[in-house]
Amino acid sequence: MPKKSVDKWQFGDFQTPIDLARKVVEVLKRNHDIQPDIVIEPTCGKGAFVRASYEGFNESRILGFEINPQYVEEAKTSLEPTSSIERVEIEEADFFSTEWDKIISENDGYVLVIGNPPWVTSSELSLLNSKNLPEKNNFQNRKGIEAITGSANFDISEWMLLQHVKWLSKRKGAIAFLCKYAVARKVMRQVRKSPEHRFFCHIYPIDAKAYFDASVEACLFVLTTDIGNADCEVYESLDSIQPSYIIGERNGFIVSDVKKYEKWKLLRGQDPKYIWRSGVKHDCSQIMELEPLNGGYRNGLGEIINFEDDYIYPLLKSSDIGNGRIESFRKAVLITQKFVGEDTSSIKNTAPITWNYLVEHRKYLDNRRSSIYKNKPEFSVFGIGDYSFKKWKIAISGLYKKLRFNLVGSLNEKTVLFDDTVNFLSFDTEQEALFIFHLVTSAPALHFLESMIFWDEKRPLTIQILRRLSLREVAVELGEIVQYKYWAQVQTPNLAGQMELGIAEDKSKYKAYAIS
Repeated sequence: MPKKSVDKWQFGDFQTPIDLARKVVEVLKRNHDIQPDIVIEPTCGKGAFVRASYEGFNESRILGFEINPQYVEEAKTSLEPTSSIERVEIEEADFFSTEWDKIISENDGYVLVIGNPPWVTSSELSLLNSKNLPEKNNFQNRKGIEAITGSANFDISEWMLLQHVKWLSKRKGAIAFLCKYAVARKVMRQVRKSPEHRFFCHIYPIDAKAYFDASVEACLFVLTTDIGNADCEVYESLDSIQPSYIIGERNGFIVSDVKKYEKWKLLRGQDPKYIWRSGVKHDCSQIMELEPLNGGYRNGLGEIINFEDDYIYPLLKSSDIGNGRIESFRKAVLITQKFVGEDTSSIKNTAPITWNYLVEHRKYLDNRRSSIYKNKPEFSVFGIGDYSFKKWKIAISGLYKKLRFNLVGSLNEKTVLFDDTVNFLSFDTEQEALFIFHLVTSAPALHFLESMIFWDEKRPLTIQILRRLSLREVAVELGEIVQYKYWAQVQTPNLAGQMELGIAEDKSKYKAYAIS
């Protein structure tokens, strides 16, 4: 990677256009009546926000800080014609080593912290061995398994925003930053956890593609030191005067539409029998995922092998489920276990070709980086159990930006497996699968799920969201609790024949129902 590109990546260098900076200042004045005594821009770059603040806040003292000395000079030069030097100071400074507490304490009055922090994650910086990182600490309070599987990765801007929140924890002021939409929600959640929470949040979507040539959902995120509550106003655009809807924390999690959630929260609950699962995790697609070819299979290395059938299953990936391609399969998957931790050595006797293949490609499987494979039987996989091998499944992609559920049966007389970005329920019979498919695709169920989904997330539909939906409560809402009790094995006398007959007679309405 050229040095210029590396520098841009490790500093999250997306310079703010001056017209966008001016719009932000206009929003702060028009919608929030902000007239600060002091404006602080901690990562001012070439000075767009410094200049816009100078133009928009006539009485404010403005402090800009920037790690790049060339940008410091450009920022100063951009202000020279305005004779602004008497109330504007721009200094070279590294955010992670600057004594911000001292700077904040030395300046009285209402503080506005404004800017565009780096759009880069801790993992990306680690890949570059960058020193432009905050000191490590578990500020998100992640649990061990989350750190192991990668969810402890965080945006640097998230960490920086939470520092600004600390700066204003005991004084009046506002924070106005351009950031990823997902970062704004994470910061909002962290702020809500504070016992001294005193911020009110506002989100204005921006067109990151137009302004920064970045394919990411982004926003202007404003926090003001009003009396805090659990909600955040979301506006349609920077030109909006009134919010369009409210996002907020309800029952311990952030929901995307408070009004819709409040209407359908009666559907919240846990189903002891119907538990959403994720597909198989193997972390070695070159070896474990196979393309069917003339009676054999071709792996990701281009090798063709005639495996025994015992451990090979049809595989539907997230793209197949997201697009409704469920009548055939492009890939197969080699599954070495029926449950997590099962001894794999029996493969040597039951399927010697498969065993030899695994042994010959051991180096690929042994090099899997995740610590979940440590001290486990060789060639292990995860996300596997008796639920994986049931004949009927309801599946939905966790990656695609739509609520499209699929009813999936066997293919080539073998049960279908999914990759780990697919979420699914599994069933022994088609009749039960059809009834639950009817519940999960009903209007009440979809409205409830939609109220909690943020479609800009990399994986918008998570197991956690799906598990909040009580299918029992959906059945109550639809007047079908008797049928639910039967299929959930809360047995009702003389009901079995009725249920199977009723579903069989009206099967077409379920088969036709897929949400696009």
